[in-house]
Amino acid sequence: MGSLEKKMMAARYALKFIRDGMVVGLGSGSTVAIFIKLLGERVREEELNIIGIPTSYDVEILAYKNGLKIASLNEYPFPDIAIDGADEVDPNKNLIKGGGGALTREKIVDYASKKLIIIVDDSKLVKRLCSRRPIPIEVLSFSWRNIIYRLNKIGGRAELRYTDKGKVGPVVTDNGNFIIDYIPNPDLLKDIRKLDIDLKLIPGVVETGIFYGEMVYKVIIGYQNSVSIQD
Repeated sequence: MGSLEKKMMAARYALKFIRDGMVVGLGSGSTVAIFIKLLGERVREEELNIIGIPTSYDVEILAYKNGLKIASLNEYPFPDIAIDGADEVDPNKNLIKGGGGALTREKIVDYASKKLIIIVDDSKLVKRLCSRRPIPIEVLSFSWRNIIYRLNKIGGRAELRYTDKGKVGPVVTDNGNFIIDYIPNPDLLKDIRKLDIDLKLIPGVVETGIFYGEMVYKVIIGYQNSVSIQD
């Protein structure tokens, strides 16, 4: 069974936590995209009243295409639940997110929600964050070179993320900002919370892709023939 089927296992299980009348934060990523399609099917079949709060324009369009009602976080400041993906998940449910560039809006919606459920396949599990993926950092566009210099001084390697989808130039977020991918020196990863705070203290940094485990209600992990739950 391939990655797609594992993602399907996790996404389908997450539907168990959705009830009629809920306001649902809709995160980003390939596994959440599957969840949105499945949720749309269930809403139509059971005639549910579900309102989605999207975390990116891509998600908003996908939700519309699947027949979901969409609203803003200002209309519903505290969603009942958020379903989101992750690029990495450690044993304490700490996450790295932002591979798709929507980390700031994801963090705002995820942290505002009463419960946050993360859905991933087993390839996203790591013993320590930043084992396979860099930490995405959203930055103001006019300050990116200064921030890269500061990150390299802190220790590690930082580079501006460029698009690979045909458009020439850097990735531009839905907020009009740039993304820097940062791989810190291993000693900085011993205290992920301190690292996160230090990064946010750099002028021009908008948000990081580090999400704390205590904010996560459950992680649903898709395997070959089953799912497991990390509480």
